[in-house]
Amino acid sequence: MNLHEYQAKELLSRYGVKVPRGKMVESVADAARAAEELGLPVVIKAQIHAGGRGKAGGVKLARTAADVPKMAGEILGKKLVTPQTGAEGKEVRKLLVEEGLAIQQELYLSFLVDRSLGRPVCIASSAGGMEIEKVAAETPEKILRAEVDPAVGLRPYQARRIAYGLGLVEDVHRKAVAFLLSLYQVFRGLDCSLLEINPCLVTEEGEVLALDAKINLDDNALFRHKDLLLLRDITEEAPLEVEASKFGLNYIKLDGDVGCMVNGAGLAMATMDIIKLSGSSPANFLDVGGGASAEQVKNAFRILTSDPQVKAVLINIFGGILRCDRLAEGVIAAVQELGVKAPIVIRMEGTNVELGKKMLAESGLNFTTANSMKEAAEKVANLARSR
Repeated sequence: MNLHEYQAKELLSRYGVKVPRGKMVESVADAARAAEELGLPVVIKAQIHAGGRGKAGGVKLARTAADVPKMAGEILGKKLVTPQTGAEGKEVRKLLVEEGLAIQQELYLSFLVDRSLGRPVCIASSAGGMEIEKVAAETPEKILRAEVDPAVGLRPYQARRIAYGLGLVEDVHRKAVAFLLSLYQVFRGLDCSLLEINPCLVTEEGEVLALDAKINLDDNALFRHKDLLLLRDITEEAPLEVEASKFGLNYIKLDGDVGCMVNGAGLAMATMDIIKLSGSSPANFLDVGGGASAEQVKNAFRILTSDPQVKAVLINIFGGILRCDRLAEGVIAAVQELGVKAPIVIRMEGTNVELGKKMLAESGLNFTTANSMKEAAEKVANLARSR
């Protein structure tokens, strides 16, 4: 689950991490009042779940009282298009009005889970405010890494080594060490999958603050943080993904024209690959899970066919806990109820496969069946191209 910058900073403050004074607003009038409270200059920031806001015109510095309503009005309600939003962009519904600070140095700091190592990693760079991917590609010597043993956490000597590697000295070094140790407490305490501070600001007075903050929470750990569920902003998520989450379905909207329904993430990835190899593109990732009921299958089918881009559907199921007859029951019910016009290709193997095929054949509906993934992908690609 992603958070807005203002939400991330509120959580950082709970753990003693310094952040600039600021206020979230949803109108131009409130932005003007917030600026008056904070004192000029202020920075006005679009609040969307995407990076690259500054280059897209979503971050502005207001030096005068007249600048505030003008700049807030330019951002609020605008659709920002960044490399992370796609061509459709995201509408700005909220702003963060924040005090302007004198910048001496910008740093990059983050904690994330390195799945190849099976443990958290701290990544730091003296090239803050830039895209870390670009820094890694062009000046890799500026990237510092520290593996964190989850049993003991980030150790003070590791934080000191990172601060020294960033070129920080004396009082700033000491403050940066405390800052890093507090960041790790946030990362661990909130079960984050990513905590990124870019930039981390060193002010002219030698203070260390999180000038920007990005927090991604691990969905699998949210049962431990019921209060954080209240921070979810579904307006920032794709409507079909929100709908799928209501039924415990793993759905991600993509750009292709072949709707996919699969059980198991690995099989879903392989299915999408073979669709691409057959000359078409998947319209979604949809994993109904190993133990889906006929009702879940019906809802999954309804969601994927709600996408107007879908020209054909491929159902690829290996029947285990999700028996093939249960799949057939759900698909037949969905097609009958929804009146789906898109052609449907079904490939299934496993438990009760013959019964499932019999149910499909006797349904009176126009299903296309296949015995292998290759055959199924070729058939669905041909059907999609013909529409």
